[in-house]
Amino acid sequence: MTDATRRPLYGLIAAYLVSGVGTAMSVVAIPWLVLVTTGSATSTGVVGFAQMAPYVLLQATAGPFVDRFGMRRTFLAGNTAAAVVMCAVPLLHAIGALSLSALALLVAAAGAVRGLADCATTPLVPATADVAGVTYERAVGLFSSANRAAMLAGMPLAGVLIAVLGPSQVVLLDGVSFGAAVLVLAASVPRGIGRAAETAGPISLRDYVRELAEGMQFLRADRLLLGIVSMVAITNLLDEALTSVLLPVWAHDRVHRAEALGLVGGVWGLGMLAGALAGAWYAHRLPRRAALTIGLVLSASPPFFLLAGSTSLALLLPLFLLTGVLGGVLNPIFGAVEMERIPARLQARVLGAIKASAWLGLPFGSLLGGALTTQLGLSPALVACGSLMLVVTFAPVVFPAWRGLERPAPALT
Repeated sequence: MTDATRRPLYGLIAAYLVSGVGTAMSVVAIPWLVLVTTGSATSTGVVGFAQMAPYVLLQATAGPFVDRFGMRRTFLAGNTAAAVVMCAVPLLHAIGALSLSALALLVAAAGAVRGLADCATTPLVPATADVAGVTYERAVGLFSSANRAAMLAGMPLAGVLIAVLGPSQVVLLDGVSFGAAVLVLAASVPRGIGRAAETAGPISLRDYVRELAEGMQFLRADRLLLGIVSMVAITNLLDEALTSVLLPVWAHDRVHRAEALGLVGGVWGLGMLAGALAGAWYAHRLPRRAALTIGLVLSASPPFFLLAGSTSLALLLPLFLLTGVLGGVLNPIFGAVEMERIPARLQARVLGAIKASAWLGLPFGSLLGGALTTQLGLSPALVACGSLMLVVTFAPVVFPAWRGLERPAPALT
């Protein structure tokens, strides 16, 4: 394949990376802006919920609109709207008109248009991979790596820039990043990729409900995809409990060093990035069911048990790096399976529902971690979450539907 055929895929990944860095910066900047202006942790939580709820909802329900408007056009329109909304935050702050309710409305609007745009972004991965002649494992691995790299770069960068520029100016940079992503994608992905279905016309409420239900019915009927969604939702919930509560409490109560939290989290993230890149190049050569089983068992539950049993950073850092690598390899395999099994005409609807389902447990993960730590203590909470995680990760071995992970055999000629 020529560079020209791969340009759309690489352009999509570059656009996703650019907007992802800005989003990661706003993950730090917006809560900090609320805290320095209100001093209220409750208000910070309200604003965070106001942003995430519309994002998750639109991810799950925007598929029929994406089918009619086109994936490329939806990406461009959604990110353009996000750029305008996020740039309005520092503008209102500068003139003294940014009340808490105004900020909540703005971030809710940003979450909604980002959810709409991201509903179109994921199905653009197989569309551009097909043009490039690249395996889905490699395309998903590169896409996942862009997300990991954006988080690793964006969050520390936000911390530095907030100290220099202030939180509202960092939110402005997030808005600029969405605009830059629009320019990158418009220049690299031709109009013919991800265009609207030729037979699609204006959508009525009845058509919308019918088409959305068709995507949900497809997901419910595919036992393997349903199993993947269920397992990922549970593992994400437990991971959120770990990262938002259990790991910070461990660093505070056991190690008594704030930098331990950053070191463990940073090394873990680096491992995941390395694993996603490795998966991009080598996952298509692996037997999927065996690779997923081994990767899940060795990456998902060990961090809980390691923290419960040790406070030695010299021991924990290399082990967290290893679990990150093993976990990072999994996303390219999961993504390739989903893209192979879902018909192209349903991908916006089904992939959006899959991603939204994976995020549903996140708001409850911190609640679970906090409740278990308060009731049981840190070590029992870590062991309880780790034990549940270990049980869940044996799903590929226990349930027959997971045999469908393997690639279909090529037809004989």
